[in-house]
Amino acid sequence: MPTQRPTIRLAHPAEYRTIELIAHATWPSAYGEILSPEQISYMLNMMYSPASIVEQVASGQEFYVLETIDMRLHEKQIVGYVSHQFDYLPKTTKIHKLYALPAVQGKGYGRLMVDHVAAQARAAKQQKLRLDVNYKNRAIGFYEKLGFQKTERCNTDIGNGYLMEDWIMEMHL
Repeated sequence: MPTQRPTIRLAHPAEYRTIELIAHATWPSAYGEILSPEQISYMLNMMYSPASIVEQVASGQEFYVLETIDMRLHEKQIVGYVSHQFDYLPKTTKIHKLYALPAVQGKGYGRLMVDHVAAQARAAKQQKLRLDVNYKNRAIGFYEKLGFQKTERCNTDIGNGYLMEDWIMEMHL
């Protein structure tokens, strides 16, 4: 399907449902071999309802969508999203979420979204990017290729008897 260069733009509240749908389409392939179906369902419900996204935005996160255009059909389609927060720690921007639909993975869209956040962070005089990634997630190699380094392991109790078992990764800007 011929497309032009994707765009990354601030998500509108009416698009929070689309972000939720992308999460539901992405998580089974991203976490199906790592987490139980019950934990995936719990986490999706906890983090991706439109009401939850509204709360995250109110606490300082910004959500951006990655949009492509099918040139044959002249239709826009949201195929990914990223959220981040400036000064999560002093002079450190945290990438909270970064996902692209499985059908478009491997096309450089993840790099585009990280580059977008890095450019915004630099403009905001931030010194580092930070993210947490499940310690078994195959995306670790992707992040290392972009320049992130593992700094420490972290376990976070998210309720219902579940833990997020992550690597904290950072990249200097």
